Amino acid sequence: MALVTAEPIINEGPLFAEVDMASDFNAPTVRATVIQASTIFYDTPATLDKAERLLGEAAGHGSQLVVFPEAFVGGYPRGSDFGVSIGNRTAKGKEEFRKYHSAAIDVPGPEVDRLATMAGKYKVHLVMGVIEREGYTLYCSVLFFDSQGHYLGKHRKIMPTALERIIWGFGDGSTIPVFETPIGKIGAAVCWENKMPLLRTAMYAKGVEIYCAPTADSRDVWQASMTHIALEGGCFVLSANQFCRRRDYPPPPEYVFAGTEEDLTPDSVVCAGGSVIISPSGAVLAGPNYDGEALISADLDLGEIARAKFDFDVVGHYSRPEVLSLTVKDHPTNPVTFTSTSKKIEDNTK
Repeated sequence: MALVTAEPIINEGPLFAEVDMASDFNAPTVRATVIQASTIFYDTPATLDKAERLLGEAAGHGSQLVVFPEAFVGGYPRGSDFGVSIGNRTAKGKEEFRKYHSAAIDVPGPEVDRLATMAGKYKVHLVMGVIEREGYTLYCSVLFFDSQGHYLGKHRKIMPTALERIIWGFGDGSTIPVFETPIGKIGAAVCWENKMPLLRTAMYAKGVEIYCAPTADSRDVWQASMTHIALEGGCFVLSANQFCRRRDYPPPPEYVFAGTEEDLTPDSVVCAGGSVIISPSGAVLAGPNYDGEALISADLDLGEIARAKFDFDVVGHYSRPEVLSLTVKDHPTNPVTFTSTSKKIEDNTK
């Protein structure tokens, strides 16, 4: 696995395993790594084995925070149309969904426990893109773990893009967390929901300092969005994408890239990566990388956040709440509520 680091490293001070965020005079440095690698499609146990190997490599290079791509566990079904056209769904497409559903994970569940164990074993904060299964609905989610091996919580993608909407449900406002950790306040938004200004504003209002952006977008223009978010939010942006070739997916006819399969060879690149780390000043600290699977690392000088906020604090001194404001509905939205369950909760609180 290639190791890509910032050249030159801007801050050459010591690295801290745990950071005292109350110390204002000597801003700490955190080493962060974004993983650019492919899922082992339809094989979740093997994908978790690969994740552990990559996590161990990153920890061996001193990383304290490791971010994986969108849908790394469970897989991003690039090129598949699941047999869907307006008014029709094919038997083959339904079987594809069954297999995809089988590769997803329950949260909580044994795979989450294993990821927590990995984070604790290597003493790193872990941000992992997964396909979450709740009953027969799937969500594109991000899971968060601290360096002690504790599962902190999740973010569910609130707006799947285009055909993703036929296979993934929609997250609600109850899973837009920003976690305060010993290495900073960490949150995540997935792929194109990063283009949603109100979602970003909600995260800024929660004080996000290390903004994770797992994605499936390898286009050059993605870099502009990541730079803008870093400047707008006065935060570090860590964008992790998969690097995939056609051979990283099952062969046809089991798995078909709709409309392009005949043009692909096993070595064809179907997702070119572009993972990147950007500072609050908009400087590219590491990446973007389009060369293959890689560990892309940089040292984050957390003092950069205050220096950037001095110029522009989007929910602070540069806001105009008397003119423009945002209300976030951050409660769970359940399709069915049972009054007997609600009554039991009320009785237990008396």
